[in-house]
Amino acid sequence: MTTTTPPALAGRDEYADAIGAALRASAAYYGSGESALDDASFDLLLGLIRAYEERYPQHADVASPTGKVAGGAVPAGDVAHTAAMLSLGNVFGPQELLDWEASLVRRLGAPVTGGYAVELKLDGASLAARYRDGRLVQLVTRGNGAGGEDVSHAIGTITGLPRELATAASFEVRGEVLLTTEQFERANAVRAEHGAGPFSNARNGAAGTLRAKGRPYTVEMSFWAFGAVGQDGGDTLPGATHAELMAYLGAAGVRTAADTPAGLTVVDTIAGVQEQVDRIAALRPRLPFGIDGVVVKLNAVEEQTAAGSGSRHPHWATAYKLPAAQRRTRLLEVTWSVGRTGVLAPTAVLEPVEIDGSVVRHATLHNPADIERRGLRIGDVVTVCKAGDVIPRVEAPVVALRTGQERPVEPPAVCPGCGGEIDRSQERWRCAQPADCGRIAAVLYAAGRDQLDIDGLGEKYVRALVEAGAVRDVADLFTLDHARLALAAGSDKRAVRLREQIEAAKDRPLSRVFCALGVLGTGRGMSRRIARHFGTMEAVRAADAAAMTAVELVGDAKAAAIVAQVAALGPVIDKLAAAGVNLTEPQAGPPVGAGAGEAGAGEAGAGGGAEDGAAEGAAPLAGQTVVVTGRMAGALAAYDTRDKVRELIERAGGRSASGVSGRTTLLVAGEKAGGKVAKAQQAGIEIVGEDAFAERIAAFLTR
Repeated sequence: MTTTTPPALAGRDEYADAIGAALRASAAYYGSGESALDDASFDLLLGLIRAYEERYPQHADVASPTGKVAGGAVPAGDVAHTAAMLSLGNVFGPQELLDWEASLVRRLGAPVTGGYAVELKLDGASLAARYRDGRLVQLVTRGNGAGGEDVSHAIGTITGLPRELATAASFEVRGEVLLTTEQFERANAVRAEHGAGPFSNARNGAAGTLRAKGRPYTVEMSFWAFGAVGQDGGDTLPGATHAELMAYLGAAGVRTAADTPAGLTVVDTIAGVQEQVDRIAALRPRLPFGIDGVVVKLNAVEEQTAAGSGSRHPHWATAYKLPAAQRRTRLLEVTWSVGRTGVLAPTAVLEPVEIDGSVVRHATLHNPADIERRGLRIGDVVTVCKAGDVIPRVEAPVVALRTGQERPVEPPAVCPGCGGEIDRSQERWRCAQPADCGRIAAVLYAAGRDQLDIDGLGEKYVRALVEAGAVRDVADLFTLDHARLALAAGSDKRAVRLREQIEAAKDRPLSRVFCALGVLGTGRGMSRRIARHFGTMEAVRAADAAAMTAVELVGDAKAAAIVAQVAALGPVIDKLAAAGVNLTEPQAGPPVGAGAGEAGAGEAGAGGGAEDGAAEGAAPLAGQTVVVTGRMAGALAAYDTRDKVRELIERAGGRSASGVSGRTTLLVAGEKAGGKVAKAQQAGIEIVGEDAFAERIAAFLTR
């Protein structure tokens, strides 16, 4: 449900109501995790309460959550903390970050000299883990900051917290326990198998799992440390800085914030902090877990001590909150459509809600079985998040907020595309006549940017062509005359433009043409590997299942399926050849089956792309694993999608990878390159700019 809040609290009654709502939400958040308010709405409510108290300090209520750890809604637990376990204050933008810096300068009486440590603010539950003589002996929740609940029964279920350390030390590690995206999905599947309802979000899942006892199943969680304190009167922990303390914990075997994909970065200035915040915000969609901000700390322990702490949070650290990437709204309806392969695709129709700067009205659902596993009902309050920073998806219902008016999601009885029968033999339901039902989607897919890239050929025109009987498959696009295109487009001028785009598509490499055929299980990456391996469509058609398994990542079952589908597509491929569509793949070395003498100097192999005589060993990227980060410019400006960049790298003899790892040999850094640059520098990996990279592979840019 979309939360609306007035711009200011109008009086003491509204102020009292706001305090009550905040306390209830805080108690649920730190208890069961099933708060009626999402993080963004809760932060807004606290801001309104704080603003009212600043304006009318004489009206401030002792029950107000603004001056207390966990909003004052969580009672003290049975176990007293070794030292107060405080929450963090928040900043919500560059100006508030500067204000926080100014407060530090006032407290220190001098500018910050030890730098700032910047790390992720993980969206989980805070936890203290006590080690004695190198053995994990107790787990305690944060509770009210002074004491927490003993949850030691969870020992052994949390990755990142080993039972034994590499050193016989005694200390208390503090960090965040959460469910990664993969663990969250797995946990809900396991719960469904045992008849339990789904977790509404990963944080709720972690909080509930920590406290659960006696379940007939186990849910694995993950931990990353953000600090540590001494205990049992032991020595002070080593390290004069936060970064050194994290390094010590990491060496002992505890996973720390430095081990996240974003790492732990130390910068000298507040401007450097803002740069790191921007970097992490850009990295956020690709993280394997949820975050709700970035933590900024004074790096030097001496300056931390000098800055001190208040009753509810340390002065020397703050959380820079990012726009919400996960919100709650209401599921209004579920609609069904048919994709290019005949798969029935459900889409959630949502009450509009703003997520990370954009208004979301629709979200992805996977299939009928997944809807049933998640227990979704029409009218549910649901958790919605951004997937890959682009496509919203429904995570789960908030079962605790059900009113009894919700109703089941009814799957279609007949195909929503053609009204025919549905094949329900697999989790992903399909139309029983996919070739006819998915024709429009299949042609649209073939014309897409990463396939034939026929600019301007949208759904309206494709639908008109298909319904008129002019197009039944991708090959028919290349036989369309001006009259047919003008009728579909409603304009002679648009028809001329479309004709030019279709003619240009004839020269696309085999990998794109093969991908446009829509063979199941072969996206852009697999299509490139098949095209590079065989070199020509003729060789692909001649391959049996055994030959197809020689392609990287193609197993026996997939090979048999690909060979069968290619055979069935024979008439379409024949029409493509007759229309003059290119069916060869430019490549750096000889195609499969070609001897060394068949693709020598000045002589192209079957792939048609070795006209400069580049043998495999002479390819500029031969034996290299290349990662590209940032936006390409200059000579590489045309390579504006990941698939185009991967295709270019592979054509030049290299292997493309998305992340920096031990196998990476080269990093190409474009404009606004992110944290991969620092990671590559630490690993001693060669780093080049886009201009230097373009010069290195210049012979392949025009192919």
